[in-house]
Amino acid sequence: MVEQARLSLLRVLGPLHVWALGVGIVLVGEFMGWNFTVAKGGVFGALVACWFAGILYSCVAMIDSEVSSTVASAGGQYAQAKHILGPLAAFNLGLFLIFEYSMLEAADAIVIGAIVQQLHPALSPTAFVVLTIAFLTWLNYRGVHTSLTFNAVITGVAFLTIIALLFGSEFWNPGKIIKTEELFTQLPGHADPKSPYGWLGFLAALQFGIWYYLGIEGTCQTAEECRSAPRALPIGTMSGLITLLIAATITWYVGTGLVDWVTLGSSAYPLYDAALATGKQWVIVLLFIGTILSCLASANGCINDASRAWFAMGRDQFIPKFFGGVHPKYKTPYRAILFLVPIAIAFGYTGLLDQVITFSIMSGLLMYAIMPINMIRFRRLYPMGSIKRGYVYPFHPFPSYVLLLFAAATFVAIYFGYWRNMVAALLFYLFASIWFVYHRYKMVDRSRLYTMPWPRPKGY
Repeated sequence: MVEQARLSLLRVLGPLHVWALGVGIVLVGEFMGWNFTVAKGGVFGALVACWFAGILYSCVAMIDSEVSSTVASAGGQYAQAKHILGPLAAFNLGLFLIFEYSMLEAADAIVIGAIVQQLHPALSPTAFVVLTIAFLTWLNYRGVHTSLTFNAVITGVAFLTIIALLFGSEFWNPGKIIKTEELFTQLPGHADPKSPYGWLGFLAALQFGIWYYLGIEGTCQTAEECRSAPRALPIGTMSGLITLLIAATITWYVGTGLVDWVTLGSSAYPLYDAALATGKQWVIVLLFIGTILSCLASANGCINDASRAWFAMGRDQFIPKFFGGVHPKYKTPYRAILFLVPIAIAFGYTGLLDQVITFSIMSGLLMYAIMPINMIRFRRLYPMGSIKRGYVYPFHPFPSYVLLLFAAATFVAIYFGYWRNMVAALLFYLFASIWFVYHRYKMVDRSRLYTMPWPRPKGY
């Protein structure tokens, strides 16, 4: 009992903190990264990718809300798979989570460094990469309530700057600032902006359409730290998704209406470029602040989520038990938090934004491909009425099949542009699985692996 108490995390979070974690991680996707859809699919391919990904993540949010509100444990999808699919699937999902969020954290730091360098060319972007990650690591080390309250404030401000850009562009007066007619205008020496590569470009754009929403599934990492997981997780996750759908649509409309598609498709900070196009100083200042705050909120949430997954794996001895330690005063998984810092900094130092984003997306997609299988098996093993659920998502199993289909289509999209990255990622996870099966699993204490007080599954 003493050991179990030592490894417990504080239950101090509510729906607002869950919203702040989910939206905070993702909102940076509206400030950077989404615009690569324009380079691949043109302005209309980008819109298709935006809403295609929105449907995909609606399925993700519903599935996660049911399973995570029932399996209220740190590790999120890792903990779910441990109870439903088994140890090997859980190990891989844990790795997917860690690399998805660590790479996203590195991308956030890269963008902060690039933006700060715009203030003065002499400023070193790599220094700001290190300073950003170090500050947020300290914040997470000190306590989850403090770090996610901080996230709630800066995420709210960043979202309001997107609304400010919409009004600053005078959307009610098309043609004055927002040049909607330029969506149909072909620049000299460039392809048709509507769809530069035809339907193939629409498919390729799906890869970066995910960036609008990537990370919302991280809300379930708070399950063990929520005061009431059955209430906080569904409310925080679903309200967060609605927030992101609104922000993504505004982002596409304003971004494509203010910046030509060639510039937009290669920009490191597209919404800031859109603000510059308005010519209004107050809009430019607000979007500069919003971009910085969105990157900070995202990186902060990524540290939270990656460390919880690493901590949960350490607690179960899927990795050395050392990483399952909890700080005696702050009750945070401090060893996991500190261990992941060099990984994020190393990738941040590369400065290769699209490569880092692609690795993050790949890891997330691999997780999304397993989530529908996990959900379908969960309902088969524990039919309705057999266990208490915090939330029941509708139309089962249709959302699971939709998610599986959309994830497969996005894998095809990644293949067209980054097939080498895809092969490298798959080989990495394959070799990690072999290591786990033949070396690490024999060190796992299987008697303490399954912690949910559920009845015997149906069919067993």
